[in-house]
Amino acid sequence: MSAYWRLSRSPRYSLLFALPLLLLYEALAFVLSHDSLTGVRNGADVLLKSVFVWLGGRIGLIVFGLFLLGGGAVLIRRDRSGGKLRPQLFLLMAIEAGVYAGLFGIVNGILTGWLLGGLRLAIAPAVALDLPTQLMVSLGAGIYEELLFRVLIVGALAWLAKRLFGWGPVAAGLFATMTGALIFSLFHYIGPYGDELRLGSFAFRAVAGVLFSGLYLTRGFGITAWTHALYDVLVTI
Repeated sequence: MSAYWRLSRSPRYSLLFALPLLLLYEALAFVLSHDSLTGVRNGADVLLKSVFVWLGGRIGLIVFGLFLLGGGAVLIRRDRSGGKLRPQLFLLMAIEAGVYAGLFGIVNGILTGWLLGGLRLAIAPAVALDLPTQLMVSLGAGIYEELLFRVLIVGALAWLAKRLFGWGPVAAGLFATMTGALIFSLFHYIGPYGDELRLGSFAFRAVAGVLFSGLYLTRGFGITAWTHALYDVLVTI
């Protein structure tokens, strides 16, 4: 079991586990919109690709895709976890992510209720989307929101805290996690599809950001991405 906990969070297994989620989201988004530039997409996806689109339009999107897949391939190649790839581990990772997704809303609701002293939570989208589009956006949340907020933003904040303030790993990690959670929550209220800003929903999403960061640090990107995606899908259906 100790080998599973170690290998499942390694780049080799974690990124390969996340790859089907990326492909499923991109395929569904293409089928629904037939236009990568103007169709409805997950907000984090749009934000990450915006610079590439601005510089090169559709060619920029291709460059982004090559950069994303190429970077992942390099990390997988450099991973020295060793040994022959064990396909059965991916099944265990799927089960683990499914369990986390099923428990996530309960744990998050309890913590948020405790934080707000029992204030009633109400989270409703500002713009109603059809079910296939909601499912597509939910899958995108798993892959692109985790890439943006946990890998890039939390990672950058922790690095800055160490470099600028000279903080140790624990202090820098706590600062990055809490600040990243606030940014993650605020993100859901920006843009034409942003929700109406309310204290209850803001706190709920901020707590979710903390939980996802903790999951990312302990269980790696792949399990966190699938947990996020599956939780959003469960909420949607």
